[in-house]
Amino acid sequence: MNLLFVASEMAPFAKTGGLADVMGALPAYLHRAGHDVRVVLPMYDKVDTTKATFIGIMDLEVVLGAHRYACKIFRCGLTPPVYLVHCPALYARGRLYTSDADEHRRFLALQFAALSICRRLDFTPDVIHCHDWQAALLPMIIKVLKEPRFARTRTLLTIHNLMYQGSFPVSIGPDTEMTSVAHLFHQDLMRAGGVNFLLQGILYADGVSTVSPTYAKEIQGEKYGAGLDAYLRARSATVVGILNGVDYGEWSPERDPHIPHNYGADDLANKARDKAHLLTSLGLPYLDGVPVLGVVSRLVGQKGFSLFDPVMFELLRTRGFQLVVLGSGEPRFEAMFRELQRQFPRQVCFYNGFKNDLAHLIEAGSDMFLMPSVYEPCGLNQLYSLRYGTVPIVHRTGGLADTVEQWTPRTGAGTGFVFDHHDHAGLRWAIEAALATYREPAQWARLVQNGMARDYSWDTQGKLYELVYQRLLRLT
Repeated sequence: MNLLFVASEMAPFAKTGGLADVMGALPAYLHRAGHDVRVVLPMYDKVDTTKATFIGIMDLEVVLGAHRYACKIFRCGLTPPVYLVHCPALYARGRLYTSDADEHRRFLALQFAALSICRRLDFTPDVIHCHDWQAALLPMIIKVLKEPRFARTRTLLTIHNLMYQGSFPVSIGPDTEMTSVAHLFHQDLMRAGGVNFLLQGILYADGVSTVSPTYAKEIQGEKYGAGLDAYLRARSATVVGILNGVDYGEWSPERDPHIPHNYGADDLANKARDKAHLLTSLGLPYLDGVPVLGVVSRLVGQKGFSLFDPVMFELLRTRGFQLVVLGSGEPRFEAMFRELQRQFPRQVCFYNGFKNDLAHLIEAGSDMFLMPSVYEPCGLNQLYSLRYGTVPIVHRTGGLADTVEQWTPRTGAGTGFVFDHHDHAGLRWAIEAALATYREPAQWARLVQNGMARDYSWDTQGKLYELVYQRLLRLT
């Protein structure tokens, strides 16, 4: 198949979250599987140009209403080919996303440029895989264009987080280059003064996917539907959930270059050495037999950290474990973790910010990993944790529900600890259950081995996308 991916970020060039990891791994898997894959994304000023060789291959102009943008297209010297749209007027902002008045044009330009690149390369995609609102108008655009090159092209819209929808005032209409077909936009919303890019994608894409089976169900309900649940229910037959995979070339304790001591499921001695290195490098004492809980996260409300006060304060005082936190975000959560560190200087370290080496070391050196998210479309850190023998403690939602199975001592089945009710009592129960199991070495060893045996590689998950593409092509 000829496959075109259009997205706003991709590892290792530009990343804010899981979308970048998917884009860094899924196209690569599909290329290895024999498909002709092309990727188009913005060339932000933050793109790390040391990661590959970039060759300028073409110039083009993108016209959006009264606005004209001169763009240069660079091809990255990796496989599959990645085409970056260089347009300083749009992408030289010092950050990937903004609240600027032209935010809609930044990603309209990306979508129109992607189609121009196809024309110039004489590339006819069988499927255009659009990611999130930043590429969600493409299904509508190619239907409006009625261009022979794209007549048989099918579109798949993947929603990585439904809360981000690309909502703009109706006055941006001329910039979409689709005023002649304004009736194809959602009319009630237009009368209310708005345009929603993600909604248009849901209405016009040939298929809709999201990043876990449970999240696919959740977003069709009012609680997690963010106002779009009725539209998703209306086409529920074409809404599928596919878990994100893990790039085990990047996240594997056997060969991870970011940790000092590599290890595998057959010999965990070096995991204990990584734990000692983690603690001492952060100024915490290494205490034999004391468990370490790790957190690597954006510190925002969605991630569930409102439950930590007072639960974490109480448990640190009475249960004697250690806590290592890496992240940044809302001031209220940063202040809470600083206070935890102040009150428990021998038990808690809070690293405010992000450091890739430390993220890997926390996965390797922790005994348990906390993800109490309110909702979680997929989540990746629980998948990394399973691979690293670090037992996840999670709220039963989205991808966390799909990937972490509650530990059952009677049968020896399970991979972690899962609490059903997102409240203080639920979090307290899960942490205390994990701590109690840690004190039973035989049970803990079985639990760790269960998790390390799970396979969430892209070789497994990527095949599911191939099946979706094939189903879409049968629509022709």
